[in-house]
Amino acid sequence: MTEARPTGPGEMSGSGAERRLAGGIGAKKVDVTWATEESGLILAVSVKTILFKDKKTRNFQKNLTNRRADLLNEAVTLHRRFPYAVLAALLIFDAGAASDGTDRRKSTFLNAGPRLRLFTGRQDPAGRDEQYEKFYVLLADLNDTAPTLRAFEAINLDTEVPLDQAFETLVSLIGERNFDLYEGLDGKIKKA
Repeated sequence: MTEARPTGPGEMSGSGAERRLAGGIGAKKVDVTWATEESGLILAVSVKTILFKDKKTRNFQKNLTNRRADLLNEAVTLHRRFPYAVLAALLIFDAGAASDGTDRRKSTFLNAGPRLRLFTGRQDPAGRDEQYEKFYVLLADLNDTAPTLRAFEAINLDTEVPLDQAFETLVSLIGERNFDLYEGLDGKIKKA
């Protein structure tokens, strides 16, 4: 994925950061992308975070609706222009989002599942534009001594998915969507 962004410093002329792409309903900056001149957009990964508790409610749920709207807009914009692109979403919560529930309300993490699962599982380039091929919800414990990052698919918040497995799945999907040019084997892309 030599044309992927972001890149390390000095690996690409100009900025190695997010890429601005023309979309079906306007231009959009995308966090992680792989695009080639011959294929256009092949992979896009959108990353959104909710890492701070709301001072009033003392939970992480306040911006969940806004983040979901941002992600849905991005999926529609990109899939309308690039229907064969593999899109993934990473919504990262502070680990405290798994335990901020009360007697009256589930935790933010558990509330995220029903609000996001409808927007994952796009299996066909002719599928719904607002769906991502994969949508992951992550819990980040960013403490100084032993930080952790745990991933779950939005459709199943009960089962943790190792990050390397999540990325291998995306690579396999790239191979399936672009079988005439690429193969996705063991988490690596190979020219066909």
